[in-house]
Amino acid sequence: MVDKQKIEQAVSMILEALGEDTSREGLIDTPKRVANMFEELTSGNNEDCKIHLSKTFNVETSDLVLEKDINFTSTCEHHLMPFFGKVAICYIPNGKVVGLSKLARTVDTFSKRLQLQEQLCNQIASAVYTELNAKGVMVVIEAEHTCMTARGVKKIGSKTTSISTFGVFKDNENLQLKVLQMIK
Repeated sequence: MVDKQKIEQAVSMILEALGEDTSREGLIDTPKRVANMFEELTSGNNEDCKIHLSKTFNVETSDLVLEKDINFTSTCEHHLMPFFGKVAICYIPNGKVVGLSKLARTVDTFSKRLQLQEQLCNQIASAVYTELNAKGVMVVIEAEHTCMTARGVKKIGSKTTSISTFGVFKDNENLQLKVLQMIK
């Protein structure tokens, strides 16, 4: 549960510490706007991906299922700055598949939390693997971090890729390469 009043007080204190006049027109509602923003950015804390991944359909095949180019935004827990990019989720069903929109909703559930990209990748893969009882899962995330592009080293356009594998993907480099080629 987000304590918006505490966030508003903290933002007012930050603005004052920056030497700003918190009573000037442009800043009067800033603490409230920032509190609302953080409530939205962390809304995944109040969600359970099991709800999304429980709507399944029986299948007889064990062919690869790949959903790619799932756009996301998240907030870096180290700097409270945004990072954003695309997620690809590939899994091998074990008798059931999930509606494709549910994979995107699972990404949203985990990305709407204070996050690390590596952790986000692993959480998505683990949830799909566990909830679908999949034979294997591979998740690939490519993202741009504003803590690298807007501050610090200021390397605009730099991207970070993370990969998480479970089940039959774990030690099968040929299968991993096949998925990476499908994603490109």
